[in-house]
Amino acid sequence: MAASLYQTVIDSIVARIAAGDLLPGGMLPSETQLAQDSGVSQGTARKALMMLEQHGIVRREQGRGTFVTARTPESSLFNFFRLRPPDGHVVQPEVLDERIRQRPATPEEQRTLHGAPATVIEIRRLRSLLGRPRVIETAVLPADLFAGIERRSPLPSALYVLYQQAYGLIVLHADEAITACAAQGQDAADLRVAEGTPILQVERRAQDILGRLIERRLSLYLTADMGYMVRLD
Repeated sequence: MAASLYQTVIDSIVARIAAGDLLPGGMLPSETQLAQDSGVSQGTARKALMMLEQHGIVRREQGRGTFVTARTPESSLFNFFRLRPPDGHVVQPEVLDERIRQRPATPEEQRTLHGAPATVIEIRRLRSLLGRPRVIETAVLPADLFAGIERRSPLPSALYVLYQQAYGLIVLHADEAITACAAQGQDAADLRVAEGTPILQVERRAQDILGRLIERRLSLYLTADMGYMVRLD
């Protein structure tokens, strides 16, 4: 019973963030106010805030209050951009080329993306690291959630910051599947390697705080003298 009570508070806060009533960086009501609004004890409200903090949705500052977490370009790159030199430090990628288009969704995209969209937005970007083209990213988004994103080109390096600041969509979870493949055709030309050169293919599915799949992304990584690194906390 207790779990369902604090889950009610969590669901209420998440819904307000998703609706834009609580903006990134904005302060949440006090524990006392949340308890009154939700009809639960202050202890239950406190537990809900602790759970939200553990999931990175809010941050609590002693003596100040609780705030909606705002992604910064630095934190977004640290959490989601994995290609690193051998010493593991984060390298700022540079976008060399960006192409954005609307197109009909494939059956698989309709089946998996939130809202079963008939139309999607495709963002294809070529990135360089340390002066060499190394990454080709193709992100696919439901068109109705990202209206007008093509007019924002050139897009910032950290897309998830844009999703949050411009569309109120906070990416909280991303699942990835990694396979080895060989560079072919235009991909090989863009990466400036011979066809057949080994590269990594990473398929990502990103969910927002409501658990909606809002992005499918296919990334091709040239890992010569670099590695795909993941940190477990």
